[in-house]
Amino acid sequence: MTNIYFLGIGGIGMSALARYFHKQGYAVFGYDKTPSSLTDKLINEGIQIHFEDNISFIPKNLSMVVYTPAVPKENAEYRFLEKSGILFLKRSQLLGLLTKDKTTFAVAGTHGKTSTTATAAHILHKEMMITAFIGGISTNCNSNLIYNKFSDIILVEADEYDRSFLTLSPDIAVITAMDADHLDVYSDKNGLVKSFNNFAGNIKKGGTLITKKTLLEHIRTDVNIRTYGINSNKSDYYASNIRIKNGKQYFDIVTPLGKIEKIPFAVGGLHNIENAVAAAAIADIAGVSHQTIKHQLTSYKGVKRRFEYIVRTKQRIYIDDYAHHPQEIDVCIASAKMLHPNKKICGIFQPHLYSRTRDFADEFAKSLEKLDHIILLDIYPARELPIEGITSELLLNKINKSEKTILKKEQLIDYLKIINPEVLITMGAGDIDRLVNDIKKTMMNDC
Repeated sequence: MTNIYFLGIGGIGMSALARYFHKQGYAVFGYDKTPSSLTDKLINEGIQIHFEDNISFIPKNLSMVVYTPAVPKENAEYRFLEKSGILFLKRSQLLGLLTKDKTTFAVAGTHGKTSTTATAAHILHKEMMITAFIGGISTNCNSNLIYNKFSDIILVEADEYDRSFLTLSPDIAVITAMDADHLDVYSDKNGLVKSFNNFAGNIKKGGTLITKKTLLEHIRTDVNIRTYGINSNKSDYYASNIRIKNGKQYFDIVTPLGKIEKIPFAVGGLHNIENAVAAAAIADIAGVSHQTIKHQLTSYKGVKRRFEYIVRTKQRIYIDDYAHHPQEIDVCIASAKMLHPNKKICGIFQPHLYSRTRDFADEFAKSLEKLDHIILLDIYPARELPIEGITSELLLNKINKSEKTILKKEQLIDYLKIINPEVLITMGAGDIDRLVNDIKKTMMNDC
């Protein structure tokens, strides 16, 4: 039996790979900085994990070490394993090796890639033997991995951070968005767009790129191109006849081979309809029947922390979302307003990364001003050290709104009991999700 060690096993991408190799029969071990619901589940599945940076916990006879860039190079285990002579691979390198000889579908984009990947996985696995690596927890299967021992197709979420997606050579690829982000990696938006062009250039000969018409002017590729969108009859795939009834969305999808009509969709937001259209395009090109596409979209429940309803009663609405970029916050708030008109919306935002807060402070302020009531938490540093002068107070001062405040996590529940919000959204990519259960209890107590 081969022993594989995951350095940073609690990350969403790392944990999916750990699950995959565990199901393949390998002995899997790992380290992460802090316990989480993800690491709890991995331990329950039989994977050994420790949380102390100590080389004495590293098992013997390792065949491979997989690491994530989120683990600092100063980490004692990282330094020891890097020099150990054991095969030492970045997560993206391992994904590249896994997909090298497989039919590969890859979903990339600065926004929407997780929801699109999860939706496509839910559709495809009904008719095809696939393995899917998802950058979030699919509600339908309560996992970030759909595993099939005999799969000859791999669906993977392709991450642009650290140019990780350039290890992939997909047969079908999706690019959902190319907004400026990860400026700690890319000097500016042009650098990011160049990387996406390189990703498109990696599509196999005869393969297909699925993207929006608005992005085509930035993409140079000689593969087949299919476009998608909403209410856009100039696209190859588009949603039409969108309507909302009792808080639930219904729509049709127009395809080159006909229309898929009257799809009831439980996941909120126009952006998720657009993601569903991209997922349907993957499935349609791959040969999945329209009947299956409709059936699977109807039964699709979404992704944890992607416009996820935590409380949904006549008196109270509580939505949790991963939004950590101004564009994502805009979409999240707009979706909440569309689905819950005439209600005041309170948002709790935990900024993610000092560098992102610095680079987009003005944009964050403008996005958050669309809320009726704004609560800021301290910046979640993730892999970064503090940057002088970059704080949540800086962001708060830029927000032109009277109902705004900064709170410590331990102050939040008492504050919510005082303001008693009708509609509440938590947003952020840090550890704000650890507050969800306590917030849910507070919201439910008032219902």
